[in-house]
Amino acid sequence: MSEATSIGAGAAVVAFDVGGTDMKAALVDEDGRLREKLRVPTPLAEELTGERVVEEAARLARLLAERHPDVHPAAAGLLVPGHVDDVLGIGVFAENLGWRDFPFRDSAEAALGVPVGFGHDVRGAGEAEHRLGAARGFDDVLVVTIGTGIAAAVFVDGRLYTGGGLAGEIGHDRVADGPLCACGGHGCLEAVASAAAIARRYAARSGRTVAGAKEVLELKRSGDANANAAWEGALDALALGFSHAVALLAPQAIVIGGGLSEAGDELLDPLRERLDDVLTFHRRPLLIRASIGADAGLYGSALTARDALRAVATARIGGGR
Repeated sequence: MSEATSIGAGAAVVAFDVGGTDMKAALVDEDGRLREKLRVPTPLAEELTGERVVEEAARLARLLAERHPDVHPAAAGLLVPGHVDDVLGIGVFAENLGWRDFPFRDSAEAALGVPVGFGHDVRGAGEAEHRLGAARGFDDVLVVTIGTGIAAAVFVDGRLYTGGGLAGEIGHDRVADGPLCACGGHGCLEAVASAAAIARRYAARSGRTVAGAKEVLELKRSGDANANAAWEGALDALALGFSHAVALLAPQAIVIGGGLSEAGDELLDPLRERLDDVLTFHRRPLLIRASIGADAGLYGSALTARDALRAVATARIGGGR
């Protein structure tokens, strides 16, 4: 998988991508290149996690500034998981991280002293793929991340559709009778076909704990029947979930990223066949592997930062009329 090398010339920014385990930070210079990337554990503190994330972002920004005194960020981008209100700048809810209705954008702007672009981690990574990567050139496209969870960035007529922060939650589309999902539902796509779910379902069948879906795939190659069942069940569920999205949105393409996409053609080829079998008169979308790589969230965060800076400039011009 190739990594993006630049978001293009423009203002220097600092970018943050917060995950359930790790938090990434990067300094992007005026040429649009990532000067340096940092990765630290996400500062989990139950209901105080939001505050700790902002504090850690400020610390990392200072560290990057010390290391690169020639780069002067004019804005910052901050992407977080969970239910996000992009317009109000609020992290509405993140079950695994502990915050509820936390004002990320306002808090980050106060801590960093620059305009902050704020958004959802998967939508941010989707923006990067749409502007710079495999989804570029498609007006109607889903960028699906399959990792610990499953979610999608939804683009309609070339624009990101957020649905008040709830669009793209295809991981909670019901595709089976079970198992129980973290959201409280049963049979969610995420509970069957995420990388974490594949490992869990293999362990439940075999009594053997594995490191992740990659190990399950390796066991499948060696002829392990339990691994084969877990993998094939995930493919069936993904095809069914994708078929629902195709029937509703008729995307030109579905771009697949996240850890499971590292399986490459072993994922995409059988998934294409299954999806084709499920669909009838529907538009058959291209199934494409995401191209930017593991830092798609950082690139998306940097793009969000520049978007915020442009919004501030536009507001100033409008206010001066």
